[in-house]
Amino acid sequence: MVQSLFFNTFANYTCVRTIDTHDMKVFVNIESLTKQRMMDSQEKALEQAQAIEENVQAQEVAANVQVETDNAETAEEQKKIYATKQEVIERVKELAQGEEAPAKAEIDHLKVAYYHLLAVERETAEKEYLAAGGDPMQYVVTPDETEAEFKAQMNIVKEKRQKIFLAQEEEKQQNLKRKNEIIERIKAMATSPDEANKAYQEFKQLQEEWKTIKAVPAENATDLWKTYQLCVEQFYDLLKLNNEAREYDFKKNLEAKTALCEMAEKLAEDEDVVSAFHQLQELHNQYRETGPVAKDLREEIWLRFKNASTAVNRRHAAHFEAIRAKEEENLAKKEALCEQVETLASQSCSKASEWEDLTKQIIAIQAEWKTIGFAPQKMNVKIFERFRMACDRFFNAKNEYFKELKDRFSENIEKKKALVEQAQALADSTNWKETSDKLIQLQKDWKTIGMVPKKLGDQLWNDFLAACNKFFDARNAATAGTRNAERDNLEKKQGIIGQLKELIESEADGLQQKMQALTDEYNKIGHVPFKEKDALFREYHDTLDVLYKKINKSGARRRLDSFKNNLKEIAQRGEGAVNDERARLQRQFDQLKQELQTYENNLTFLSATSKKGNSLIDEMNRKVQKLRDDLDLIRQKIKATREQ
Repeated sequence: MVQSLFFNTFANYTCVRTIDTHDMKVFVNIESLTKQRMMDSQEKALEQAQAIEENVQAQEVAANVQVETDNAETAEEQKKIYATKQEVIERVKELAQGEEAPAKAEIDHLKVAYYHLLAVERETAEKEYLAAGGDPMQYVVTPDETEAEFKAQMNIVKEKRQKIFLAQEEEKQQNLKRKNEIIERIKAMATSPDEANKAYQEFKQLQEEWKTIKAVPAENATDLWKTYQLCVEQFYDLLKLNNEAREYDFKKNLEAKTALCEMAEKLAEDEDVVSAFHQLQELHNQYRETGPVAKDLREEIWLRFKNASTAVNRRHAAHFEAIRAKEEENLAKKEALCEQVETLASQSCSKASEWEDLTKQIIAIQAEWKTIGFAPQKMNVKIFERFRMACDRFFNAKNEYFKELKDRFSENIEKKKALVEQAQALADSTNWKETSDKLIQLQKDWKTIGMVPKKLGDQLWNDFLAACNKFFDARNAATAGTRNAERDNLEKKQGIIGQLKELIESEADGLQQKMQALTDEYNKIGHVPFKEKDALFREYHDTLDVLYKKINKSGARRRLDSFKNNLKEIAQRGEGAVNDERARLQRQFDQLKQELQTYENNLTFLSATSKKGNSLIDEMNRKVQKLRDDLDLIRQKIKATREQ
């Protein structure tokens, strides 16, 4: 609106400034006054023609002001990213306690940032709770201790903004009152030529004062300015000035407007487009307040100033057009992510591992969402709601699945408790053959029962295993005649363990083949004395663990060195190739991690009461260790890609 007033003023502004003429002798007659009227009439005709073009320019400037109002604050929000809730609270405190006037856009941005970070923390806490085996139905969100402080500081900021707004409105009313007083005073001075001449100095002072008075209420601005212009024109019509004074005033106005043109032209080269636009508005205000120049120069000087303004306005419009284009690009990216999540949310899963795979994909999509900037303002909230609803639909379905899984856990717990009671009832039996068969069958039945929560499952397994071991320990004690053979077996196995320890100190070549041959020989040997078996078992597997680590470490080092050499060649193809390699390694890492979890779960279902059971457990333990070593190697490879 201010720009529109400014440009409209040029069409109506036919007054001229002049020097003090109290010391000049003026002669006015009817003929000169008539000529002066004709000149003024011609000048007004020219200025009215210019006003048509100026009004077009005014519409462009007004549009730019609106664009800036809608988008400048949004652009500023995108620049500031808060990493923690405390950073947000500290910024709110600065606004609440400092002298800075809080902007609404920043306050909205701070509120969104705080509750986004709070939501992320709560989501992480819930995932950790569920990962630890917690019950999804019993999970309770913990109140955040910083939220009360955030709300309190935000209320102070809101009160501060309200006070500033009321103060600004009061100031506008005072400005309106003073400008009306100036208009009434000019009206009183514009009663006759003599009165106008006498009051010229006061008139100039009133004009200067008018310039210093700032904004008035928007609903009064247009009518107020038009009334002021009409009074000024009437005053100048009555002012008795000679041609020399008029030309002198024209010259001074030309110098002032030329300087304004030069400053406007320099703004077209300013790197800060928004700042240049604001500075241009101030130049417009100064140009508006400067009086007319000689008639033959008016169009020329105005065209120069208008062209300089157009250059700045176009850069300003292009700047925000680029922002809008980026927002449209962000919208397209977010729509694509919404479609991905909606597709994943529509899938049905029958296994916990499948839910976990989809969860990882959605979490990755959520992380990618956070890297994308704002969408257009009118769509920003809508696209986020669409994304959030798709995510909620998936996680609600996941929670429902695990709720049903909990029910199955309860059923499995009851079945395992029943087997524990049966095993404990048989633990004191001396019917060695029949009871052995029954306990073995119970162990087979145990394997057919599904999973239960880990903590309770370990307890049930320990109780079940203790009952079985109690019986078998008693049976072994009763069959002491076999101890001599078991003692021979012990010596043989100790001898093999000694050979395995010697391999630890030997070179790596052929190490794995030698170790495999010794383990095969070890597994063929029968039982050892019961009291010795646990210590022997630990010594044997501890030795194997050291050998496996040696073998894997040597092989892993060679594979890592080879990978780093190949990585240099990949890096030469560009950053994208390195990123692709890192993504491939991350997928391989996730697959191995899932496979490791499967093996670890399966180990809990195996019985260790027989030679065959021991052998299978040993093999699975070696497989688990190998998977862990492979995971460590891939982790180092991923680290190498980041360093590259």
